[in-house]
Order: sequence, then structure tokens, then C-alpha cells
Amino acid sequence: MTGRVCVIGAGSAGIAAAQVLAARGLPFDVYEKGSQVGGNWRYRNDNGQSAAYRSLHINTSRRLMEFRAFPMPDDLPDFPSHFQIAAYFDAFVDRFGLRERIRFRTEVLTVRPAPGDAWDVTTRPVDGGEETTTRYRAVIVANGHHWDPRWPEPAFPGQEDYAGELLHAHAYDTPDVLEGKRVLVLGIGNSATDIAVESSRTADATFLAMRRGAYVVPKYVLGRPMDEIQSGLASRMPVPLAVQRLGATALLRVVQGRMTDYGLPQPDHKMFQAHPTISSELLGRVGHGDIGVKPTIAAFPGGRTVRFADGSEEQIDLVVCCTGYRITFPFLEESVVSTRDNHVDLYRRVVPPDHPTLFFVGLLQPIGAVMPLAEAQAWWIADLLAGDCRLPSPRAMRRAIARDDRRMARRYVASKRHTIQVDFYDYLRGLRRERTRRRTPGRGAPVPVGGRERVAA
Repeated sequence: MTGRVCVIGAGSAGIAAAQVLAARGLPFDVYEKGSQVGGNWRYRNDNGQSAAYRSLHINTSRRLMEFRAFPMPDDLPDFPSHFQIAAYFDAFVDRFGLRERIRFRTEVLTVRPAPGDAWDVTTRPVDGGEETTTRYRAVIVANGHHWDPRWPEPAFPGQEDYAGELLHAHAYDTPDVLEGKRVLVLGIGNSATDIAVESSRTADATFLAMRRGAYVVPKYVLGRPMDEIQSGLASRMPVPLAVQRLGATALLRVVQGRMTDYGLPQPDHKMFQAHPTISSELLGRVGHGDIGVKPTIAAFPGGRTVRFADGSEEQIDLVVCCTGYRITFPFLEESVVSTRDNHVDLYRRVVPPDHPTLFFVGLLQPIGAVMPLAEAQAWWIADLLAGDCRLPSPRAMRRAIARDDRRMARRYVASKRHTIQVDFYDYLRGLRRERTRRRTPGRGAPVPVGGRERVAA
């Protein structure tokens, strides 16, 4: 039985997993479709999957986003650009000697179960070459979840006959596509607000349409990153949600007022029942009249006309759909892991109960940064692979998944955006508890280490 681990993807989650596996002395191979590390944060990544646009900056401060094993340099700004984040990832893999262990320009075609909880992984060089199938003891999936665009579902009436242009945010790059146009941005998430603000400085007219209101949170409050203020107490002890909500709501009311003060709709939910929108510019642009606010689209009645839910109409040349992404694993069959409606049944958002050697890293959406959580997931996985801790029984894992689903359904607005949501510090504490679940005799045997086994393609 081979003991090597396959890591799929060299984005932030994949390189975090590689660093931890290397630190634990567990042999592994990393497959990356592109020619560089960084995944979604590599601008114009030649793997074709990056959603980064030219003006993108992180919306979580660097001190909360950085890997614990490799803090970001102090000379970086609080909210670095994607160029700076990609450079940080380059420095990370070079610091830990990971680059030579990544098979760049290699696509994973299939991942299939093999006897003994092993996996047959079939790969092929992107630039041409034969398929190769390798048997691995375990597989870590880190291919990201912001690369397969989700368009409005169902399509709006008349959408197929719309005479203007429809563009998904994933394809947005630079504002030259907005120049001289009347632009409608659909959505109220982070990408939508970034693009709407950029459009308000470039396009002839800009409108922002949304199904429901959102709480727009500034990056800075009282001269400090807002997320650092919020995380101060929560990082040290569990803080009841009601207390967090009360504190954040009161602080926002003092520093910027209500959403309705700017002409935005009142959110139909409480703070933290949906992922907040981070923007220090949107409210000012809306307040200045540079961005018109509209309810969601009702129909495309003909030509370039867009009709909104309140009956108003506008002539629109370009609609930018900031409508999220589908969770997709093209190399896994649906019978192995289902992704229907963006819902994936994973214990602790990592392990499918019926496949204890298949792991997912970074497949979660916290109010905060993914990278520290991916790093923590990797350490738990390494413990499991080394036999230092064990998983519960499949039945117990399914019960835990159902319990978490019920809790998240009560906590968050029903949306495909919230199917992988977690509370940052509660989730970290949960992973720490999992790492203390010690192996009992006869169960959770450690993964053997050694060479890899070739299988005929």
C-alpha cells in the first residue's frame, strides 16, 4: 500500500496543505493546472480559473489573513493587492522548499476510489502528453470554489433575447469594458460593490441591483481595520452571537448610520445572518448619486431595456452578474461527493463520512479569512494520516453533519452562498478538539509512508 498523498491545486489551500505535510514528514505530490502558485490570487492565472480583477485588494486585513507558519511582512499595507498576495505565496513556497514538489501545468482528470480506501488519480500534462494513473493512500482536494461561474438561476424572462452584453464577474478584468456604457451590476457582495464603484468612475451611468439588502461594513473604523477590532475578544474566548451582533450593529450605527440613510434597502435579516459586504467606498458613491440603486431584475422586455421588480426600466448596455459560483469537482464523480445546490456533506467541512481518506481543504466560507482555517484543517488531516488522532464512525459523522446543517440553517439566510459558511473562531476551536480525539487500539491506523505505486492508465 502506497503512503503518498495527492494534493490537487497549488492555491492558498493547496500550498498550506503541502507545507504541513512536509513539516510532518508525510510524502506527497501536488498537481497544479497552471504554471504558478496562487490560485485565485494569481492575476490572469494561466490555469484559466482566477477571478482576480486588476484593482482587487483583499477585504480581510493581512494580520488575520496570513499563515501562522509564515506571517506577512510588516511593510505590506493592511489590505494588500492581489499582486502582493501572489508575491507572498511565492515567498511562502520558496521558504519551505515546496516549489520543486509541485507538478505545474498538470491537470487532474479523474480521482477514483481504489481498494483499501486508496485512490487512483489520473493526470495529464496541460501542454500535451500521455495520461498517467497513480495510486495514492489519500487525496486532499484544494481546487478552490470561486472559479465555476453561477449565472442567475433561473434565467430572467427575456434574458436570452437581451440585445446588450451579459458578463459574469469572473470574466471582469479592467474597467475599459465599462467606458461609454450604461452599466448594471447585479448583486451586493464584495465583487459587486468593487465593480460598481469602479464603474461609477468610468461608465456613463451605473446601477446596482439586488434581491435583498446587505450590511455594508467599512474596512476601517477609528483608524483600525474593522475585522481586527471585532476579532480582539472573539479570538480569546467564545463570544455569544447576540453580543457580537449588538456590538457590530452599534459600532456601524455610530460610524456610518443606517443603510437606508444612503438609499440602500434595509436588510431583511439581522447582522451576521448573511455574509457582510466589505466596502469603504460604496456608500459614498451611492450617496453622491454616482450609483443608482435598484431592486432585482424582473425581466428583459426587449432590446437593451431592463425592467426591475418595482416596475421601473432602464436602458442598459452591459449587465455584470455578480451571482456567485458553483462548487465543482470535475475530477470526482457525483456518486463519490455530491455538490447538488452547492451543498457538500463533509464532517467538519473536511471529510465525507464514506471516504475517510478523501479530504477537502479551504472549502468553507468564514466571516473572515480562509487561509488560517485551511492551515488548521491541514494540521488535523496530517494528524489523521499519521495516526495521531482518529475520525468518529461514519454514522456519528453523518449525525454531526446534520446537526451543523440545522444550526447553519437557523443562523444564516437560505442561499447557495451560505452552504459552506462557518464561524471563524468557533470552527478553529472545533478543529483543535478533533486533534485531541486520540486513536484507540485497532482503529484509525496510521497511514504507511513510502513510495508511490503506478497503475496502468
